[in-house]
Amino acid sequence: MAILPIITAPDPRLKVTSEPVDQVDDGLRKLMDDMLETMYDAPGIGLAAVQVGVPKRVIVMDLAKEDEPPAPRFFVNPEISQHSEELATYEEGCLSVPDMYEEVERPARAHVTYLDYDGNPQSEDIEGMLATCLQHEMDHLNGVLFIDHLSKLKRDMIIRKLLKLRRQKETA
Repeated sequence: MAILPIITAPDPRLKVTSEPVDQVDDGLRKLMDDMLETMYDAPGIGLAAVQVGVPKRVIVMDLAKEDEPPAPRFFVNPEISQHSEELATYEEGCLSVPDMYEEVERPARAHVTYLDYDGNPQSEDIEGMLATCLQHEMDHLNGVLFIDHLSKLKRDMIIRKLLKLRRQKETA
């Protein structure tokens, strides 16, 4: 397994719409394993393939708390077929928008279909943190960042901070 570089905003590659996966094979499982290792190393709880420069509809996630054993999840070609009218607000962060956090409102529950790590079709109702995290990561597959859900003023402030931090790192 390998730790992959994570692309950060405002890189235009994050705005690309990811392509569906034709089949889950050993090459895709290696990508998912590398993504999982990258996510754990960052550390984070979710990562979309486009965030590591691979515009495919693939997400890895692990919502286990620090005192719990790892519980990795894999979502290939995820689709939400229904979502609740009820909304939930969570403070979101993102490995592609480092050290920035804002509250985002999303549907509280949803029904999702996807292929798992072995390529088997899955279907489940999701809610809570899983619903929020999966919707956040699915936004990545469509070229949307969590900051795109914020006002233009907040989004522009965050982008300016990220650019300033990037310049500081480059001159250090």
